Amino acid sequence: MSHRPKWWRRLAVPMSALLLAGGLAGPAEAGGPTAVVVDTARGQGDVVSFTFDDGPNPPDTLRLLDVLRRRHVRAVFCLWGDHVVEHPEVARRIAAAGHVLCNHSMHHDDVGPWTPEQIRADLIETSAAIRRAVPHARIPYFRAPYGSWGQSPQVAAELGMQPLGWRMDIADWEPPGTDVLVQRLRERITPGAVVLMHDGGGDRSQTVEAVDRIIPELRAQGWRFTLPRRRG
Repeated sequence: MSHRPKWWRRLAVPMSALLLAGGLAGPAEAGGPTAVVVDTARGQGDVVSFTFDDGPNPPDTLRLLDVLRRRHVRAVFCLWGDHVVEHPEVARRIAAAGHVLCNHSMHHDDVGPWTPEQIRADLIETSAAIRRAVPHARIPYFRAPYGSWGQSPQVAAELGMQPLGWRMDIADWEPPGTDVLVQRLRERITPGAVVLMHDGGGDRSQTVEAVDRIIPELRAQGWRFTLPRRRG
């Protein structure tokens, strides 16, 4: 789904907003986020992390939550701020189900060319929107739209969020059919991969069906489903 960048004015960020976005913990603090983009799942051997972008998006996000609950898989949901504002109840459902939240920008703009000040304003606005829907939510990750990072990894780390990339993208933004998506997952997953899929940005029913089909197949082969690493 294509979205042209919207250029933000340089904003003065109040201290209260900075604290809301994730605190003042920076990469220099022991155990804090780093500016290194994480693309690896936790654990050793045949482990994989599922991540979903561009929601919340009813009804597909709700159906996906049902699939993950039945299959006992915990995932990361990279939330598009505008969609959180539109569907706060779905964002609450994601958090209540025990999944991990990720800041995916407010308007899904290309932040690659932006200044640190523009990036910081956007990430703070997005985290604030998420926390209006899900009070006191932890938002440990940030993912740049389109994988266009620019200076955002350093800014995200300064705001307490680890930049989250991916090692495999099933290219489900133009749905090719459930069977094709299942085959891509079957053929392309490698040990330790963070996998990028979408629950929003369009009709994602094929992705939901593919996830429902591939989880028991992978589990039968000895794969374990974990979260991405906490630090780069």
